[in-house]
Amino acid sequence: MTHKEELIALLCEKSFQYSPEPTFKLVSGRLSRFYVNCKPTTLSPRGMFLAGHLVFDAIKALGVRGVGGLTFGADPIAVATAFASELNHQPIQAFSIRKTRKDHGIIRWVEGDVHPGQTVAIIDDVATTGGSTIKAIERAREEGLNVVKAVILVDRQEGGLENIRAHVADVTAIITRDALLAHAETK
Repeated sequence: MTHKEELIALLCEKSFQYSPEPTFKLVSGRLSRFYVNCKPTTLSPRGMFLAGHLVFDAIKALGVRGVGGLTFGADPIAVATAFASELNHQPIQAFSIRKTRKDHGIIRWVEGDVHPGQTVAIIDDVATTGGSTIKAIERAREEGLNVVKAVILVDRQEGGLENIRAHVADVTAIITRDALLAHAETK
């Protein structure tokens, strides 16, 4: 089994639910037939290992200095990716983007060892409309970071990737809702 296949199975076990009728309330307030909460997976040891290696594989050729996104969904993936990068002798810094700007000390959006002018990848655990990823891209750029790619762990296939592409051309999803649904239906 590949890392991707194993992560799909783990997500189906810990993070994905679906219903024939729209019963899951989304952040937008609308109801959906699909629910994806990646945190039980990305905070588990095996899920962290798999997500970190898959995201690292998606960004390793870019020469990025950092990887991160909006707290809290991106945080475990960023840390796992940084760890995988060190294991592969190609260190990439993890960083986190705050939901509200720090208003004391050094006032900033981004926490981590990344600096203006450096090239980074923005990540997110799930994309529906892409709103949180776009917010992360905007805040990273406001801090002077050069965002060259966005990587989404799970694309709900509801237009998010297309919306994100309006802000950064290179957007990748590791896993799609259809892949999760196909796996879930075989069980």
